[in-house]
Amino acid sequence: MKRILFILFVSLLPVCMQAQIWVATDGSDKNPGSAASPKASLQAALRQAREMRRLQDPAAAHGIRIVLHGGVYTLPEPVFIRPEDAGTAESPLSIEAAAGEQPVLSGGVAVTGWKKVSGTVPGLPAASKGAVWVADAPMRGDDVLDFRQLYINDRKAVRARDRNGDSMNRILSWDHAKEQCWIPTPRVPSLLTAPGLEMLIHQWWAIAVLRVKKVEVYGDSTRLSFHQPESRIQSEHPWPAPWLSQQTGNSAFYLTNAIQLLDEAGEWFLDKQQRKVYYRPLPGEDMSKESVIVPFLETLLRIEGTAENPVTNVHIRNISFKHSTWLRPSQQGHVPLQAGMYMLDAYKLKVPGTPDKKGLENQAWIGRQPAAVQLSYVSHTSFIGCRFSELGATGIDYRKGTYLDYMAGCVFTNISGTAIQAGVFSEEAFETHLPYKPADERELCRNLIIRNNLVHATANEDWGCPGISAGYVQGIQIQHNELRELPYSGICVGWGWTQTVNAMRNNRIESNYIHHYAKHMYDVAGIYTLSAQPGSVIAGNRIDSIYNAPYAHIPTHWFYLYTDEGTANYTVKDNWCPAEKFLQNANGPDNVWTNNGPQVADSVKQAAGLEATWLLLLQTVPAVRSQQAINEVPVEKAR
Repeated sequence: MKRILFILFVSLLPVCMQAQIWVATDGSDKNPGSAASPKASLQAALRQAREMRRLQDPAAAHGIRIVLHGGVYTLPEPVFIRPEDAGTAESPLSIEAAAGEQPVLSGGVAVTGWKKVSGTVPGLPAASKGAVWVADAPMRGDDVLDFRQLYINDRKAVRARDRNGDSMNRILSWDHAKEQCWIPTPRVPSLLTAPGLEMLIHQWWAIAVLRVKKVEVYGDSTRLSFHQPESRIQSEHPWPAPWLSQQTGNSAFYLTNAIQLLDEAGEWFLDKQQRKVYYRPLPGEDMSKESVIVPFLETLLRIEGTAENPVTNVHIRNISFKHSTWLRPSQQGHVPLQAGMYMLDAYKLKVPGTPDKKGLENQAWIGRQPAAVQLSYVSHTSFIGCRFSELGATGIDYRKGTYLDYMAGCVFTNISGTAIQAGVFSEEAFETHLPYKPADERELCRNLIIRNNLVHATANEDWGCPGISAGYVQGIQIQHNELRELPYSGICVGWGWTQTVNAMRNNRIESNYIHHYAKHMYDVAGIYTLSAQPGSVIAGNRIDSIYNAPYAHIPTHWFYLYTDEGTANYTVKDNWCPAEKFLQNANGPDNVWTNNGPQVADSVKQAAGLEATWLLLLQTVPAVRSQQAINEVPVEKAR
């Protein structure tokens, strides 16, 4: 509460008391940064602020306020806020939108010069002939710019794929020894020679993206081989593996990224060899007039200090972040363990057991996806009223060493992965099942408040990413957020799969509204936890409307609340949901469950989600209109 009151105090400081640096898209970095003569870039404004602090300019005594006019600021590189830029409690740094305006920090580039294809394009399906447009691909130096997303008037277009909508095929089998997969023979024979072909496979609680190396057709069956390193990791790691079941069906998949698959309106394909972008417009789209953006930067904003010299007292308000990319799947594939954390190495142990867990039968080392906004070694920072959309991996990530930070009133939508991520999960050199407890707690994410944010339609590529995901965190408060239209779980807190006391404690997940989730994946819950977390609480949340996922490995494996392996020392109370469908899997000691289910008072149900001040956020995204079926369970059968 002290943190919130301080931010309110800073926001109410009279503008006349703070030094002001103005920025406009039609300004110049040679200008002094006044309201009448603004800078052109945030980077130049930060440099000016840095010099004011270095020279101890009296004008900065009560803070520095960088004000951005509306418009799109295309970034040539990530904005980097360093300790030298940081403020103090008495003289904070504020970066904010001009009143009533909407500045956008964009990592994208425009694709222009669209023309309707008139000649023959090798491999283009007959159904698309005469309906496809082409443009020169953007360049990065002497090379074509690679990208995995394309946005038309802020709408994410579909990368060409063999099955349309949410439809998928089923694999026939998986040969782990030979690292190969058998599938029904595609109806497109020319895929045998399609460069860049990829396979997305659905397996339990995660997907994998595999670059296809070779396609071999044997009548009605086809064998796929894959590039390294994902080929080895995909076939060696045991969890989550391809699903094979006569009862519920084998793992679903689709093929993507080939001109031969561009057979439906709304699809696109990047031909890197010919340096061309192809797109088949939707009805009513005129490609000579539409705005087309592809992402260029993986990270738009870095705020980073050190343990000894953190970045402090930086406050960002009403700024939009758009058009980040993530290219690892195109370069090394993507095989996640859980929550989008991709495996660098993973395999099954011939002799089970580790020092922490005698029965553990597998090992894994993970990497972490980039984020549009990344914070490390910061304290007393805030993001208020910001918008994160059209992003290629994670929205915002409090990666490491953060203390007493605050986020409120932000909207997250149209993101390929997780919206909000926090805390260390595992370092790349640290086996991911070992309990993490650093000697220096300054490495941890501590006392982060995530309150009154809206997460809508995220994880639209990596379906295994939660809406809000936290690893080894202390004192995190995730309160009064609304999360909806998600392919997997809503809020996940914890890592390690261990009952051993570790770095986590005193975490609170309270009064959130989570609904319309599990569109694609199962082994899922509105709120999910892992490992021992002394002093932690899940209370007053409202959870409902779990989708009936069409390709779930076990159709009944969905839950409202799910305390998974090692979860210990949690109080779970007064959470409203339509039925008592919960899972407590291999939990540790001292969990207390009290009064959870449909009997919880309506007052708790009504108080969950966005508080009154922030309900206007709901008007900034589309309403939930999905026709996908919702699971229903009679109360007496839900336990």
